[in-house]
Amino acid sequence: MTQAVRIGNASGFYGDRFSAVREMLEGGDLDYLTGDYLAELTMLILGRDKMKNPSGGYAKTFLRQMKENLALALDRDVKIVTNAGGLNPHGLAVALRELAAELNVDAQIAFVAGDDLSERAQQLGLGNPLTANAYLGAFGIKKALDAGADVVVTGRVTDASLTVGPAASAFDWSYRDLDRLAGAVIAGHVIECGAQATGGNYSFFTEIPMGHLGFPIAEVAEDGSSVITKHAGTGGAVTVGTVTSQLLYEVGGPRYLNPDVTARLDSVTLSQAGPDRVAVSAAVGENPPDTVKVSLNHLAGIRNEVGVILTGLNIEEKAELFKQQFLAALPAQPADLTWDLARLDQADADTEEQASAILHCVARDTDPAVVGRPFSSAAVELALASFPGFSLTAPPGNGSPYGVFEPGYVDAAVPEHVVVQPHGVSVRIEPSPLRAEPVADVDDPAPAPADWGPVTDLPLGTLIGARSGDKGGSANVGLWARSDDEYAWLDALLTVEKLKELLPETAGLTVHRYRLPNLRAINFVIEGLLGRGVAENVRFDPQAKGLAEWLRSRLVPVPDRFLPA
Repeated sequence: MTQAVRIGNASGFYGDRFSAVREMLEGGDLDYLTGDYLAELTMLILGRDKMKNPSGGYAKTFLRQMKENLALALDRDVKIVTNAGGLNPHGLAVALRELAAELNVDAQIAFVAGDDLSERAQQLGLGNPLTANAYLGAFGIKKALDAGADVVVTGRVTDASLTVGPAASAFDWSYRDLDRLAGAVIAGHVIECGAQATGGNYSFFTEIPMGHLGFPIAEVAEDGSSVITKHAGTGGAVTVGTVTSQLLYEVGGPRYLNPDVTARLDSVTLSQAGPDRVAVSAAVGENPPDTVKVSLNHLAGIRNEVGVILTGLNIEEKAELFKQQFLAALPAQPADLTWDLARLDQADADTEEQASAILHCVARDTDPAVVGRPFSSAAVELALASFPGFSLTAPPGNGSPYGVFEPGYVDAAVPEHVVVQPHGVSVRIEPSPLRAEPVADVDDPAPAPADWGPVTDLPLGTLIGARSGDKGGSANVGLWARSDDEYAWLDALLTVEKLKELLPETAGLTVHRYRLPNLRAINFVIEGLLGRGVAENVRFDPQAKGLAEWLRSRLVPVPDRFLPA
């Protein structure tokens, strides 16, 4: 039996490095190459694309990548698995067949369908969304690969399924191989975001070689364990730190729910197995949930924004004057108006930019006439009639449509099928028989603080790494230490109350705290920080990507015993 299969990743989002597909195919041996193109915001973008063009709705970048690399992948016997099908996997499969004919290559193209629930959304109690897509699992991908597909295109599957499917096919796993599936889910979660596993967005980036980062590879073994690595000679690094950082990205409690298995994040063991090689083992799998998550996107209206530059003295008074004049000048009042004064200004500044603050005004309404050009023009018309030094960050605009994301849940038995072309035979995928009602993760309190001796106020990130991200309208911040003693200190220090003190924006929100001692980590989930998702949110950092680095910059009492002599 095959000892391990090498599953690479060449895309972590729609817009990732175009050349990564060729780099991964030419950089060394692979058995499978995956590409993740979908996110909550991407589904909204593709939904609007499909409204304009019913034959669209998929990631066109992937088609262009295959024009350059399909023949190369076939020549190197590398199977391609991607969710670039978006809202129209059948349409992308047809386009790929036409491309294969144009390139004069013999490629078996398969697509997985069944995730699109939009026509049944109201019947399922999901309302009337623009898009409604269930997160499918890996066994449709497995079935397609088992049938001989060279390229497998899916719509909305869980990101980790792009790795689980190839591993399940290579080793002929069944739904009952829970620990093996859990191990592959963990490996898939590590590599799904591309270079974030090899040094991208890494807190301690100054300690590793950066530059042109390589993309990650998971060498998955028959027992579900894996080694995370990258092609030799590429930039970045694969360390226990970079892998831990990615494991904490956009997760909740210890139970990581997937349609085929619930993987226990608190069971995983990481160890450095050599240069740029991290062994991932001991994953425990539990029965998958009896429901699957559905990505719901609604078109909510039009959004427009005005940015006003305030320079020098009397910043608060200048902001208040503009607000009064602007509101009086608006021809109609928007349904929702948000103000934010970013006090970036410094006293006695050496440059004009350092002496300036920015007043942001964001308007939302269902009527384009209310928040379109008349809205932004009302600000421009005050240019010679308001505070001294008046200027704007951008010319007037018409605004743009925005959407709202929300999760839904339906029974896990979502009808799913696979079609392998050119034969065109549709095969139904039977759902897992091992469904169970999800077990809610319980918040973990902090232990009692210990006496660590003398301390010095320093940024938390002096010792601690962190990564943050968005989960719909919520955000997560995962933090990890690099030694047992430092973890014990972090665990006692960072209570929910302390987090709220360090991040005042979270003060009135519900915050959950989860311990992952096997990773020397703590994960916080902050409910509602991002409103109703990235497409609707007007927060400075709408996806909370910098939240972890803000937290790391905050001063805390650091024990002197952990500092260099």
